[in-house]
Amino acid sequence: MKIDHVHFYVEDAAVFCDWLVHTLGFQRFTSGSSNHTYTEVVTSGSITFLISSPLKSESPVAEFLYLHPPGVADIAFLVEDVEVLIEKAIVQETPVVQPPQERFLRQGRLKWGTIASCGSLVHTLIERGGISQEYFFPTQLNWISKTANSELPSLSRKGNHRKQDTQKILTSIDHVVLNVAAGDLGRAVSWYQKVLGFCPQQIFSIETQQSGLYSQVMVDSTGEVQLPINEPTSTNSQIQEFIDVNGGAGVQHIALLTSNIVEAIAQIRCRGLPFIEVPLSYYSKLREGSGSFNLPLSAEEWEQIATRQILVDWQQQFPQALLLQTFTQPIFGKPTFFFELIERRFQAKGFGEGNFMALFEAIEREQNKRGTIAHATQLGNNYGDESTKRS
Repeated sequence: MKIDHVHFYVEDAAVFCDWLVHTLGFQRFTSGSSNHTYTEVVTSGSITFLISSPLKSESPVAEFLYLHPPGVADIAFLVEDVEVLIEKAIVQETPVVQPPQERFLRQGRLKWGTIASCGSLVHTLIERGGISQEYFFPTQLNWISKTANSELPSLSRKGNHRKQDTQKILTSIDHVVLNVAAGDLGRAVSWYQKVLGFCPQQIFSIETQQSGLYSQVMVDSTGEVQLPINEPTSTNSQIQEFIDVNGGAGVQHIALLTSNIVEAIAQIRCRGLPFIEVPLSYYSKLREGSGSFNLPLSAEEWEQIATRQILVDWQQQFPQALLLQTFTQPIFGKPTFFFELIERRFQAKGFGEGNFMALFEAIEREQNKRGTIAHATQLGNNYGDESTKRS
């Protein structure tokens, strides 16, 4: 299994497309319209985002935006057998949004179906027989108009497309994080296990004096798709704030992999995107704590990391495997969806567990600015309690 594409529902697809191109360095690939919905497709490396906005009130995007702020509506997976997975979904009494469909096109066979997940999130399951990811998407079958350059690319254009992608600062989707309501983590974990064959991995519990969360990492059987799922443990948790503002469960953030996070942040910050603020005390503690591990960072790199406010984690058994990460401020003007930038040196594993508290506190500082973190109430959660015991 792999992530085929991520589909955003927004107020104005052209505006968000322009932002992704200008700010994050994505490339426009194609665009078109159905009777009620306008869609742009952008890429960077192996990342593909579809961005849709409503043209009429009957658009499914309009319905989504009536219930939620802009954000991720669909995480589409490339799978081996669509029908088997949809049958598993039916056994679990999961709503089937789109029954299996199949089209034979000049480039090959396309088969897909869509199932509901948590909240309004759906998963489109796709089989591609001879049709590469960059050629065609199910939504294009409904298009009645296209941009002038949106015909299926020729081999020469395909080659140019890939050559340009090698220069992109963002290369692939590293992981996607899902937030669910208190008490729903166990059900979400069970659903991803039984329907999509994901396996539970690490369990995390984070608490400060003000709030907290539980997190369960889910990974598909191939290890290609990583999906941490969070739930709040207090009424003022940043996860609870997301649930409240988002109108229910949804995708909190997408981590984008880069081969040079220092350069990526420098470019993106110059284009106007703010990141979370990390206090200088984090770096003094980091240098003290890393002293015995002989991290492969020069004095210049330490300075760049502190200047760019990058979080650093490593494996004690293999300190050369550094994980460098940072997080943007919310993208859509509300405390909901954001991006993570991540660099993994020597195939570093994990999700920056050593940085979880620093990240959590950084987001709490933003909550304090908004005045949304006072007066915590602890939330009961049997699954989280049991998970903590098991870990």
